[in-house]
Parts: sequence; C-alpha cells; structure tokens
Amino acid sequence: MGRNGSMAGTKKSSTSRISTGTAAWEQDVRVGTYTRRSTTEDNQPYSIEAQDARLDSYINSQPGWRHTTSFTDDASGASTERPGLQRALQAARAGLIDVLVVYRVDRFSRNLRDLVTLLDELDRAKIVFRSATEPFDTSTPMGRMLVQMLGMFAQFERDTIIDRVIAGMERKAAKGLWKGGKRPYGYRVDKTTQTLVVDEAEAVVVRMIFDLYTCRRLGARAVAAELNARGHRASTGREWSGHHLLRILNSRIYLGELTFRGTTVTDTHPALIDTAAFDHAQAVLEARGESHAHRAANSSDYLLTGRLRCPRCGRAMIGTRATGRSRTYRYYTCFNRARYNSDKCDFTRLDADSVDAAVLEALGNFYRTRHDLISQAITAQQRCHRDSSNDTRIELDAVTAELAKAQQAIERYLNAFENGTLDPELLAGRLSELRAKTGQLITRRDELTAALANEPTAPKPATLDGIADHIADIITNGTRSQAKALIETLVAQVAVTGPDRLVPTFRIPQPGNDIGAGTASAIPAPMESVRAMPRLVDLMRSYSNQGPLTSSLEQLRKRVSDQQESRAPVEPGKPHALKRRLTDTDRTAILAAYEAGASANQLAADFRLGKASILAVLRAGGAAVRKQRRLTNDEIDHAVTSYHNGESLARIGQRLGVAHTTVRTALQRRGIQRRDTHGRLR
Repeated sequence: MGRNGSMAGTKKSSTSRISTGTAAWEQDVRVGTYTRRSTTEDNQPYSIEAQDARLDSYINSQPGWRHTTSFTDDASGASTERPGLQRALQAARAGLIDVLVVYRVDRFSRNLRDLVTLLDELDRAKIVFRSATEPFDTSTPMGRMLVQMLGMFAQFERDTIIDRVIAGMERKAAKGLWKGGKRPYGYRVDKTTQTLVVDEAEAVVVRMIFDLYTCRRLGARAVAAELNARGHRASTGREWSGHHLLRILNSRIYLGELTFRGTTVTDTHPALIDTAAFDHAQAVLEARGESHAHRAANSSDYLLTGRLRCPRCGRAMIGTRATGRSRTYRYYTCFNRARYNSDKCDFTRLDADSVDAAVLEALGNFYRTRHDLISQAITAQQRCHRDSSNDTRIELDAVTAELAKAQQAIERYLNAFENGTLDPELLAGRLSELRAKTGQLITRRDELTAALANEPTAPKPATLDGIADHIADIITNGTRSQAKALIETLVAQVAVTGPDRLVPTFRIPQPGNDIGAGTASAIPAPMESVRAMPRLVDLMRSYSNQGPLTSSLEQLRKRVSDQQESRAPVEPGKPHALKRRLTDTDRTAILAAYEAGASANQLAADFRLGKASILAVLRAGGAAVRKQRRLTNDEIDHAVTSYHNGESLARIGQRLGVAHTTVRTALQRRGIQRRDTHGRLR
C-alpha cells in the first residue's frame, strides 16, 4: 500500500509479528510515519519534505518493513492537540500499524510529560516507536529510557527557545518597538522602524468608541451595534462585539504606551486618546463593574438594571418577561426567584413600565421642586470636605516627602553605577523596586491633590430647572437609550422597601459640567474631542418623600392597566423561544466573541442566557463548539487560594471562564476539602 493509501485492514496482534525482547521482525511489518513542522517556513531544517525523504530511506533499510500510511501536522509540539497526531494514535489503537516512526523525538513531542503519556499509549497498543536519526528501540527497557532522555533534551531546547524569544520581546518593549503579534486596532506596524504608526481611518473609529461609551453612555454591546450599523468592521473584517470593545476601552496602548511582562514604556507611538478621556472611560467601567453582565448590557431596555435590590433576600432584581394572551409584560424580578422560582425568594415581581415611569417622574419633580434638599446635601458634603481636608493635607505632605526620598535614591544609585561602584545586577533589581514605588506615590499624590481641589459647589436654581426641563424632554420625546443614560448619570440606586414603595437616591452634577444624559441624543458629539464625565455628588440622604411617590406609582399602574386594551396586540410566542430573546446583532456578537476565545459560560453570563441557549446559537451559526478546557496548574493554584479565601466555586469559575464543576473537580484532584453551608471545611 502506498503512503496515501487507505488504512483499512484487520487488527492483528503485533506480539505475533514482533519479538519485543530480541527485536526480531517478521516479514510484512506495517509502518506508519509521523512528521511535523512548527512554522510555515520552507527553508527550515525540519521541513516536511526533508523528513519524508529521511523516513523513506530509513524504512527501506529495514527488512520486512512496509510503509502503509503517513500522518502530518503543521503545529507546535508543546501540545498533543494535533489532528495528525490524534489520527496516528487512533490507527495505533485500531491495530492498523505495527511501528510508528518519526524523524526525531522532538517532532513527536517537545513536552516530556506528553511524551511519556504518548509512549505509554503506544505501549498499551503494542506499537513500537522508532526514530530515524536516534538509536533507540522502545521494545527494550534501555530504548525506553533513552527516548525519555531525548524527550528531556527536546523540552530543554523548547524552553530555551521560549526564553530567548521572550528576552527579545522584552528588549524590543524596553526600546519602545512593537514586540510582534497581531497589531492593535487603530495602528499599523512600520516594518522599517518596527514601531506603531496611526491608521487614520481606524483611529477615527477608536475615538468614536470612547465617545459613545463615555459621553453617550452606551454599553459595550450597544456601542458594537452602533458601529456595525454604521458599517464599521473590526480589523478581522468581522462585526464588532462587546468583548472586543471592552478590550479597546481597557487598553493603555491608545495612550501611546507599550507594556510587556511588567515593562511599560511611554510615548513610544502617537496616542489616539488623551489621558482625561481614558480616565473617564475607566471611571465608567468601574461604575458599571458591579457585575460583568451590567458592564456589557447597557443595550437592555430595562432602565433600572443594577440599581434595584430585593428587600427580601438582598439579591439584584433583573429584567424578565412574561407572555400573556395579547402582549408581553416586562418585570423586575428577584434573581433568586427568576432562577429558582419562589422556593428561594417569594418577593413579588414589579411592573417594569410602572417602576421606570415612576422613577423618571420622581427624578424630574426632585430637580424642579426640591432645591432645599439639594442645598442641604451640598452643604453637608462641603462640611465633610472641610473636616477631611486637614487629614488629606497631612497625608499629601507625607506622600510628597516619601516621593522625594525615592527619587533621590534613584539618583544616588545611578551615580554609583556611573562611577563603577555598583554591580549592574543589583542596580537593575533596586531600580525596578524604586520605580514601582514612585509610580504608586505619584498616583496617590495626584489623588490627594484632586481631592483637595474638588470641593462640592451648589448648582444655581436656573441650572436645576434646566436639568428638570431636560428630564421632562427625555421622558416625553427621548428614546429608551437616552432615558437609561439619564438614570445612569443621576440615579445612584433605588431601594425597594415593599411591593409598592420605592426610595430612590439621586446624584447632583456640579456646575459647568454636562449631566451626561444630554450627550445621549441621537446626534453624536464631535469625534475630535471627548467631553469629560461630570463630577457627581451623592445625596447625603435618600429622596424619601414616599407618599407622593407611592400615589404616583399607583396612578401609573392604573394608567398602564387602562391602556392595555387599546394597545396593538403583540403576536404571542413561546415563552422561552430563542428568537424572542436575541436579535441578529446579539447572535453575531455571540459567534464573534466565541471565535475570539470567550467560553460558553462567559457568554451565558454576559447575555444573561442559559448555557444551553448559547450552545444552540453557536451550533445554528455553524461554530465548532469547543470541549470544556482543563485548567492549567497556575489557574488551579489561583483557584485553591481563592477558595481558601472564601470565594465560591461559581465566582472562581466565572473569573477563569469555566464551569464551576470544572473548578470543583480541579480542587478535588488537589485534595482540597469542600466547605459546608456554613463556610467551614468538611
């Protein structure tokens, strides 16, 4: 049979064909070959063609050997997840070959642990492993010992190559050169200077992303949908996803910085975003960071997402829907009730339309009629600011003095090095520590300086009336996206004290700053500048005029009930039909995020769907669903530490992007005891 011929045949015992103790071979020994190359270079010493030629020569020199099939991979030898290797193992288990031959052991695997595992599997299948260039025979104990020694050298060589590559990338990063890999969106790589230069067409989109996220206060998925609607595409040519947007918003590369393995170099390339705009984005990210779903789900039509808590069990109240005979009803439902039914929590659902309208109406009335309460809150904040100013100044003086000492120490070390009285290795370690310390001190100094400068100021009555008019205009003529941006800016939280009692806590913007919701209009702000997020002052006490608010809520509920019959009926659908939950943009975002590396569990949390629904979308979109990955040793160490610190399996799994059962299995294999319901180790 030729090299590319069929492997069809009956399984025969290789012990009848090979005498493992004497290496005496019978005639007609079926031989399979395995070749691999790590890169696509044609002139490397281990090209597929060169390996094939050497293997053919070696097989022809062995009496009775017959080349039956070949297996090839273009992949790294660091992992066993290679299609050609897996086919070779399948052929071995099926008894379709008697001998598996490679050019060198490192073509089979560069990882010693994997090599031992692979050899054990071949041994169980009674398959002999041979190398065309290395003298060993795995049918003998001496040969098995030799091949493991060769595996150790192969892994050593691989580790050495990795260290050299990393060292080269570190040197490039220290010089401000691009270290290689996929270019960041908004830039292209100048091949002559190995630096990043601005791609003007993409730079406009980057500035647009920061503007939409910070000024118009859209969420990551809403920004992605807006970009896709305008015809913009990511560098891969695919549509934007929320995950991709969050990576851009978090990347300091757009400040003109390059970072690699703890080394950060500034001003290495032109910045696309100024520091104020970037810090503004980080503040919005942090404000939305109570849950990952809240961070990415600002496209939701539930205005109070993330601001309602169940008074019964304390869990967040999330947006849910129920389908009636003629329409779909929107509710805010306790998370425990939505997931576990009323057995976990029996607090009633709140009508979302009534609650949204009541909070918006209360917000407008507050800014129009409660100037006295606003004045009291500002006065209280000013008093707290003055009381803490003395302590702040004392700490600022201490930080400034400590910073000066650290900078002087750096100067002394550099002088000693220039004079030849200091070992360069000692200098590098100490300078790294001092520079890290000065960076922390500078950050704290800036925070304290800003705290002293930013004393709250009472807005003028005309300003408050203007805000009230703006709120009324959004309630009357605005979109849900505008209303949500308004609430996100001016409503800190809404306490639910009963099924018909709400106590909202409002924020007060400082004079001279945009309140945020105004930039949520359909007309985007100029892309050349990103307006700063206003400084906000939380009220010292809640707006708790509950009588009028309760009456307003009841009137709104009655109004909604009276209007139900006059509204156009909505075609009923299956309560759990996926088409009612997801738009085409959502499905595209799920597929793009999954192909970019996100797990099904992460997507389920981001889109607030079950994992089964995510998998259904992936299969419908033709995506190859990945098997649940295993945790690395570093990830397991992290999981053990987090579990001992009291974190739940679900929280650890969400952070690592795997199911909680994967974390539990990894901990069990490490011998970690489970906690009982009281948090004690069993």
